[in-house]
Amino acid sequence: MAKLLLNLRNVPDDEADDVRALLDAHAIGYYETRPGPWNISLGGIWIRDEADVIEARRLMAAYQAERGARARAAYEAARRDGTAGSFWSVLRDEPARVLLALFGILLALALVALPVLLIGR
Repeated sequence: MAKLLLNLRNVPDDEADDVRALLDAHAIGYYETRPGPWNISLGGIWIRDEADVIEARRLMAAYQAERGARARAAYEAARRDGTAGSFWSVLRDEPARVLLALFGILLALALVALPVLLIGR
């Protein structure tokens, strides 16, 4: 029975391509399902043979550790250069988005507090 190796929801194309290449390089059989039209159903990379699942997961763990290390190094380099994003840079570049997000947070807090305020009367 096939086992899910990677859920493709919110996975960048380059990462999915890297995983496909990794599986091809190690001759691990897999197939891919695409998400449904509204991204409700699961899209993923599935391992065909149950005997290959352990090896595929080991390779995936090593790949993710290496990708994480690269991402952290890139972020640190951007932070040293002053090009990494921050709250203030996002506020400066997209003030409407930040204000809408803050409004949404305040609205959610108000809705949570509303029952307490109504019961207290």
